[in-house]
Amino acid sequence: MKIFIILGALNAMMAVGTGAFGAHMLDGKLSEHYMSVWEKATMYQMYHGLGLILIGIIGGAFDLNVSWAGWLMFFGIVFFSGSLYILATTQISVLGAITPIGGVLFIVGWIMLIIASFKI
Repeated sequence: MKIFIILGALNAMMAVGTGAFGAHMLDGKLSEHYMSVWEKATMYQMYHGLGLILIGIIGGAFDLNVSWAGWLMFFGIVFFSGSLYILATTQISVLGAITPIGGVLFIVGWIMLIIASFKI
C-alpha cells in the first residue's frame, strides 16, 4: 500500500504549500469569502492526505485490501479541494457543483475503510 503513503504525503505537502500560498500571496487579493473557500480546500486536502497515509499503513500492517478506500479518498481530494481552489481563484460559481462529488467520495472512502477494518 506504498502508493497511498506516497499520495498521502504528496497531498499533505501540497496542502502546506497551498496554505502558505493562500496566506502570503492571496490574502488581500481575494474576498473574505473566497479566502475561506481556499482555506477549506487546504484543510480538507490535509485531512485526507493524512487519511491516505493511514490507509497505506493499515493496508500494509494488516494485509487488508483497502485500495477502494484509498482511491476514493484520493479522487475526493481532486474533486473537492481541486474544485474549491479553482473556485476561489476564478470565482466561476458553476465549479461549486463539482465540490459535493468530492465530498461524497470522501464519505464513501471512509466507509470503505470502516468495512475493511472489520477484517482485522
